[in-house]
Amino acid sequence: MIGAVAWQRRLLRRLLQLDHATPEVDDAAVEAFRAANYRWNFATNLLDGASFWFGLSFISSSTILPLFISRLSDSPLPLGIVAVIAQGGWFLPQLFTARRTERLARNKPVVVNLGFFTERLPLWLMPLAALLALVSPAVALALLLLAYAWHAVGAGLIATAWQELIARCFPVVQRGRFLGLSTFIGTGAGALGGFLSSWLLETMPFPQNFALVFAIAAGAISLSWLFLALVREPVQQPRDLPADRRAFRTDLGNILRRDRNFRRFLLGRALLALAGMGQGFLAVAAVQRWALSDGAAGLFTAAMLGGQTAGTLLFGLLADRFGHKLSLELSALAALAAYLLAWLAPDPRWFYAVFALLGLLLGGVLVSGILVVLEFAPAGRRPTYVGLANTGVGVVGVTAPLVGAGLAALGFDLLFVLSAAAALASLLVLRFAVQEPRWAE
Repeated sequence: MIGAVAWQRRLLRRLLQLDHATPEVDDAAVEAFRAANYRWNFATNLLDGASFWFGLSFISSSTILPLFISRLSDSPLPLGIVAVIAQGGWFLPQLFTARRTERLARNKPVVVNLGFFTERLPLWLMPLAALLALVSPAVALALLLLAYAWHAVGAGLIATAWQELIARCFPVVQRGRFLGLSTFIGTGAGALGGFLSSWLLETMPFPQNFALVFAIAAGAISLSWLFLALVREPVQQPRDLPADRRAFRTDLGNILRRDRNFRRFLLGRALLALAGMGQGFLAVAAVQRWALSDGAAGLFTAAMLGGQTAGTLLFGLLADRFGHKLSLELSALAALAAYLLAWLAPDPRWFYAVFALLGLLLGGVLVSGILVVLEFAPAGRRPTYVGLANTGVGVVGVTAPLVGAGLAALGFDLLFVLSAAAALASLLVLRFAVQEPRWAE
């Protein structure tokens, strides 16, 4: 048993290249490497992001997955579980990996070598889950939830390393442009993919239609891994941090007590995450209210990704010039409008606007929700700030869909009204209580 544990540790060290020597480099050498490889890294990261977001459109947790689950079960609980996974899987693990990430000279081996097994590989179980739907709906549902949870939590495990990799590859005034453009291309292609998924879901029999849609997702996201493997990371000297966890917990408490602006930002982001309690129920509400076909999920996905395409590019460009706080405020406003429209919609056509606004929200959170935290953090402390912010959001994100499932049992109208109220509260906190960190004194 001890030998097996030692072997696993050696394998992990090899995967993460922890046994490789760290070259002696100063800040000037790091900056020179970053400048020399800027175009290469922009291209490879752009292709990674574009293919990743294209693939993700075929397993949308807001449209495709809820519709598939509704074909397997009448209970709102599995819908809530998928929303929990989507909201919390990526966010929750990040605080627990932050300390180790700050002590790494290289982040790429974590993102590429470990990420292959934790994030990319499990997606290939989803087409199998779809094919099992007619044989055993319960087994199909369990396998789908397992595969999606494995993927989402696996992505969360490497998320701090990926964000540090992006921060090392791009200077602060170019990060929004990069992330906005990569997701603009990816979600733009995904919007076209939404029409393809709509056609596949409409014309092919169940469950082969979902099996093919899930296979496209797994293939595109696996392709993105190949592009990510080509990134050239600037190697930096890691921070010499205390190894004991008690000191790390004390450090987290000190950050929250000392940085009032960051603390208020966390409140605003938590409220925006709470507004997500209605997100996983929008497509199901429309389908059930007006007895729509399976193909509606693909069209809703196209509308959502159209909004996200515009949002990522717009918010990325706005953030580079005016800061990320404005983008997050506009995202909260989009969430408020989306839920109010869902509540008031007299016919299903309104839901195309609902999902377009939801896409704007997702685009803003993706670009500015990630990158703004890097600007709150002092040099060398980015992984800890990222972990603290994203895990805090993840705790709320895990709770919100469960609350949403309970409210959905009482009625979708109540759920959407309370989601709108949370979005409004987030907007007010971000607008009036938080200073833009790029220019905060």
